[in-house]
Amino acid sequence: MCEHTVQPDPVICNRARLARDKRFDGRFFTAVKTTGIFCRPICPARPPLEKNVEYFNTAAEATAAGYRPCLRCRPDAAPGSAAWGLVSTTVQRALALMRAEREAQSIEQLAERLGITSRYLRKLFAEHIGLSPLQVWQTERALFAFGLLRDTYLPVADIAFASGFNSLRRFNGVFKSIYHRTPSEVRRESTKRAQQSDSGNGVQIYLSYRPPFDWPALLAFFAARALPGVEQVIAAEDPEQGEYQRSFALHGQRGVLRVAHEPEKCRLRVGVFGEGGTEGCGAVLYPLREKLRRLFDLDADSEEIREHLQADPLLRQVLGTTPGVRLPGAWDPFEYTLRAIIGQQISVAAATTIAGRVARGYGEAFTGPSGEQLLFPSAEQLRDADFSDIGVTRTRAATLRNFVAATLAGDVDFDEPELEAFCRQMTALPGIGDWTAHYTAMRGLSMPDAFPASDLGILIALGDSEKKATPKQALARAESWRPWRAYGALLLWQSLKLKTKENSST
Repeated sequence: MCEHTVQPDPVICNRARLARDKRFDGRFFTAVKTTGIFCRPICPARPPLEKNVEYFNTAAEATAAGYRPCLRCRPDAAPGSAAWGLVSTTVQRALALMRAEREAQSIEQLAERLGITSRYLRKLFAEHIGLSPLQVWQTERALFAFGLLRDTYLPVADIAFASGFNSLRRFNGVFKSIYHRTPSEVRRESTKRAQQSDSGNGVQIYLSYRPPFDWPALLAFFAARALPGVEQVIAAEDPEQGEYQRSFALHGQRGVLRVAHEPEKCRLRVGVFGEGGTEGCGAVLYPLREKLRRLFDLDADSEEIREHLQADPLLRQVLGTTPGVRLPGAWDPFEYTLRAIIGQQISVAAATTIAGRVARGYGEAFTGPSGEQLLFPSAEQLRDADFSDIGVTRTRAATLRNFVAATLAGDVDFDEPELEAFCRQMTALPGIGDWTAHYTAMRGLSMPDAFPASDLGILIALGDSEKKATPKQALARAESWRPWRAYGALLLWQSLKLKTKENSST
């Protein structure tokens, strides 16, 4: 283990694993010296003696130390590790780039995209993670492949391809080195495979999270902003049974995904339906999973966020009624930024209506499993759009055209990890101010410390009965919320809804 890695507290880890506390799932892994196996803290197996275990922040670290994943609790299904958030921004950006693509990138290619030398990138990984980029990539992809072997009927060759391996021989070798068995053996041993193949269920994958998790609040947020034909929230009598659906286009594959909640298992069930059935779906599963984890903020440590924010009396009141708050993300940063520009100084409903016109006027249509679907247009498809026919002012249309041109020219970098640097890029464009930049960073890029201080709802929530707060006052109040100001903003918006309910009931 590298000296820069913060080691898990053995006292806390011991208590959490003995209690099988789901709130610690994915935050650390327990390796058993006598068996050579590492487990999640919620593993149902009989807990080993403390003297026979050691703890790791991530599955990759446990694998690099020579331990193999438990076949019972399945570390492949654990929520994302919060430990990755403790490393340098360059390493975080490298990890994001590694996960965004299906195939592995050479260290030289990755370093070039980051604007540093390959030697320096190796040094950063060694210092901050204690592993090489290749070790991290191989472990994460093998864990992902294990889930597909157990939960789907996809052929082994398709799973190898979906996991980023272009050689079945290479896939078998890496997988066996980690699991001490071949992919075919895991497939034969599995007794819990989903009945998918050519059925109407598509290919299903599962995304775990650490509880608590406010699924109804997320669905309500997305429902108010859903673009007809592109996305839909399917309501149910029980809010926990509602579903989210949207179209997608990734790596040449078009299709529809449908997300449902399984609260008793602390996970989301995702059905992926390709335009032509399950064929070709494998190529999109890994990047699709990463997008969904950000869309639903599955890797957030909601307990840690709650502990930090409840020091503010106003936020404490809201947190008491909405446990498990999550930051609603965006499927695509470009799409969301365009929508944020459209939404300047108008209502959510009006902005959604106008954005729907963009999708219908410039997006592609295709036939999905339940009828016609729309794809939101890319920057390239909007290259020549003048936006004069969607119902915005001439000034706003010019701002949209400038943003599209800046995106195509590379002047807007959606991979920028620094909040202030991203906001400077955005506000350098005509017609884009601080509110749009921070709101885009908050939702489009899922930056947890973004804070649109001039937002009207925030100013009303922080004001009193006589007048609203000023942006300067909002910034001062939110200073103690760092690095979770975006969650604070979300809670302030929710506080307005609670006040509305209270007033209507009286």
